[in-house]
Amino acid sequence: MSGAVLVAVAAAIGNLLQGWDNATIAGAVLYIKKEFKLESDPTMEGLIVAMSLIGATCITTCSGGISDWLGRRPMLIISSVLYIISGLVMLWSPNVYILLLARLLDGFGVGLAVTLVPVYISETAPPEIRGLLNTLPQFTGSIGMFLSYCMVFGMSLMTLPNWRLMLGVLFIPSFIYFALTVFFLPESPRWLVSKGRMSEAKKVLQRLRGREDVAGEMALLVEGLGVGGETSIEEYIIGPANEDAEDHDVSADKDRIKLYGPEEGLSWVARPVTGQSTLGLVSRHGSIANQSTLGLVDPLVTLFGSVHEKLPETGSMRSTLFPHFGSMFSVGGNQARNEEWDEESVVREGEDYQSDGAGGDSDDNLQSPLISRQTTSMEKDMVPTAHGSLTSMRQGSLMQANAGEPGSMGIGGGWQLAWKWSEKEGQDGKKEGGFKRIYLHQEGFPGSRRGSLVSLPGTDAPAESEYVQAAALVSQPALYSKELLKQHPVGPAMVHPAETAKGLSWSDLFEPGVKHALIVGVGIQILQQFSGINGVLYYTPQILEQAGVGVLLSNLGLSSSSTSLLISGITTLLMLPSIAVAMRLMDIAGRRSLLLTTIPVLIISLLILVIGSVVKMGNVVHAAISTVSVVLYFCFFVMGFGPIPNILCAEIFPTRVRGICIAICALTFWICDIIVTYSLPVLLKSVGLAGVFGMYAVVCVISWVFVFLKVPETKGMPLEVITEFFSVGARQVAAAKNN
Repeated sequence: MSGAVLVAVAAAIGNLLQGWDNATIAGAVLYIKKEFKLESDPTMEGLIVAMSLIGATCITTCSGGISDWLGRRPMLIISSVLYIISGLVMLWSPNVYILLLARLLDGFGVGLAVTLVPVYISETAPPEIRGLLNTLPQFTGSIGMFLSYCMVFGMSLMTLPNWRLMLGVLFIPSFIYFALTVFFLPESPRWLVSKGRMSEAKKVLQRLRGREDVAGEMALLVEGLGVGGETSIEEYIIGPANEDAEDHDVSADKDRIKLYGPEEGLSWVARPVTGQSTLGLVSRHGSIANQSTLGLVDPLVTLFGSVHEKLPETGSMRSTLFPHFGSMFSVGGNQARNEEWDEESVVREGEDYQSDGAGGDSDDNLQSPLISRQTTSMEKDMVPTAHGSLTSMRQGSLMQANAGEPGSMGIGGGWQLAWKWSEKEGQDGKKEGGFKRIYLHQEGFPGSRRGSLVSLPGTDAPAESEYVQAAALVSQPALYSKELLKQHPVGPAMVHPAETAKGLSWSDLFEPGVKHALIVGVGIQILQQFSGINGVLYYTPQILEQAGVGVLLSNLGLSSSSTSLLISGITTLLMLPSIAVAMRLMDIAGRRSLLLTTIPVLIISLLILVIGSVVKMGNVVHAAISTVSVVLYFCFFVMGFGPIPNILCAEIFPTRVRGICIAICALTFWICDIIVTYSLPVLLKSVGLAGVFGMYAVVCVISWVFVFLKVPETKGMPLEVITEFFSVGARQVAAAKNN
């Protein structure tokens, strides 16, 4: 995964520049107002600082749609160019108006970076470390602030500090960022797939994952193109193909899914459980609303939680069966066809499913079909392949798996991708067939709870590891076309991604799953901004000065300006170890758990600051308690409420609408930032410091309740599975309301 890590680090430099800029202007404005005589014009002074914020807000309104059109990488390149131009103009700045223009351009670059870097990292990172990599922007942003404070502090010790140099030096790291975006960063594979550029997407994935076989993830990205659609939750018993999972109510053979391993003669069968299971999601699906605490917890939260509650233990059947899941999936049928579907050939109505690269293994094609043509007859059982290696079995497979590499159907986080052919009687009495996509996840702990004794062929697995129980999200494939099916093709009717990628439809934003995700994303962004971080940052220099830090530094001969900058630098430095801890825990404890754990510490810290402002106590005691409270607040904020809102917003939206939805969430962030920043002085005058911190504490309490009731746990899950869960949960909520 080193490829994905290096790409994430390079992309996160955009946030380093944002942190650098925020800290630099805080120091430079002390000298700008002296040169331009702005002491008597606080409006212009405030505008110089706020112009970057205004630019970021303006560019965010259109950044999502443009990134869906042009791609993520071009927008990051544009961001780096804007950083360079603004740095050079600030270095020149003959008057205040040119400086305002430079700050506006800088804001454009900041807005693009803050909005799109989390999206880019989410779309390129493997699910297992996506949280860690998406915490990098917070980490690099804090590093940028610390380095900038050190630079400005050093310049403040000069006889005549040069504010133009302070601001203009931004163009040097911006050039580095520009070079990385142009020569190192690839385009997002999910965006490439959404535009039908399959060959490019495959090469990018191979580079990011460090392996040749990325067929399973390629298929996942294609399936992620869909928005909405009916999804059902089912459960399967998975065991050897030649044995039944005894004592379970399983469906008829025609509904089974054959799973072929890369080893010769090794295969499994998945049989749907038609009755309720004590382990499965099916039983939870039927009564999930009743399981919610007092009926208030969003069923979606319970649905996500059920995936993480029953994770299999190390050394279980998952380690022996699931790694080979991905080899070969087959639907029932008596003969497999040889034709393959090429990623660059657009299938239209009435055309044959032929591929120019079907027989070759060149890098210009997928080397295997996304979905092969197979007969749809369900009259005969599929006989397990008993001869030949993987190479000889590749014809007729749904996906190719290369021996010695991870299962090609593995899509990360213990999830597997499969398809099945299902039939039902139509209105005219004729049987109608349809292709179904299945996301599989091992459910509970391996082994039979009812005494079934089945052994894996060729293994010495213990009796309790005979089969696995898997939860399944069953839905319509993104490439399925009913119109093509009416042409009676031999096998499932599929269309090319370029045909499904029709661009954003505004109606997609009102699809229940997307609308539900927007409520979560916008809500957590609002609460983050009103949770008090700006107020605590504003008050920190005063707190530390009361603690004696200011007096100590003044005794060292530092000016008040230098003292203020050094205190800010120390405060920023305190954040870095906490962010590093958050990076480690993000994919272990999870996003939701970190929020529920860290927000109470924020509440306690704010309440202590309120008490310290109201109750009279000795200066030393007050300074010590306040300092500890501020440090705790900073450390736990950057562990949870700092990075997680952006991480969640980059994870919960479907590929087709991700750009515009992220823009909506980012716009909410910037608007709330403006409101909080400019309302703080007014609130300090009206309700005082204790009142302000008391209001922030109330918001943190509301935030904890919101997270507990509405925010699901998304750790380790592929993006496409997350959006599928949102779709299922939203429909379930609607059904519960109707009932």
